[in-house]
Amino acid sequence: MAAWEESRLICPGCSAKIERIQEPLCKKCGKPLDDEKRELCTDCKKKKHEFEQGKAVFVYSGGIRESLYRFKYSNRREYADFYGEEALRRYEKWILNKKIQVIVPRQRVRGYNQAELFARVIGARLGIPVCADLMIREKNTVPQKKLNEAERKNNLKNAFKITKNIVHLSYILLVDDIYTTGSTIDAAALALKKAGGTHIY
Repeated sequence: MAAWEESRLICPGCSAKIERIQEPLCKKCGKPLDDEKRELCTDCKKKKHEFEQGKAVFVYSGGIRESLYRFKYSNRREYADFYGEEALRRYEKWILNKKIQVIVPRQRVRGYNQAELFARVIGARLGIPVCADLMIREKNTVPQKKLNEAERKNNLKNAFKITKNIVHLSYILLVDDIYTTGSTIDAAALALKKAGGTHIY
């Protein structure tokens, strides 16, 4: 595939403003590490996640923070093509090796679901179905950034509900736009596991 700078969906100037994920990375959640001798980030050392492994594409800072804000709040839906292209360039083989059967975007209560747009770009390229209505958000929650870890977990308890029988789906790729401590993804992954999903990535 073409080098990152040759992407048809971003100009060189904007490409220079974003930081792509690079090794060393946490082997559990995919966050960058400051020490290549470490295997896990501080968060993953402290708690057990409900997903098997996570991957990230960008560091949430600078240009990518601004871009995601516009994607989320300024209706820049076309950005999903770029995010999807970057994710596939880096993780296409990983996704295929995991034998993913369905892609599930993390569900939102308000507005359009940018995670779904991102998921559909990946699904269309790899021929993997995207099931946006498999999981629904059952309750409005307080914004996670305002809470500590214990409050985050309690805030998200039973926040997600699975709407379909998924016992035939063992390998599920759960996608979202931003990952911080993993509390939201853990709550969504736990709902999928309780419904029958056995391997959540």
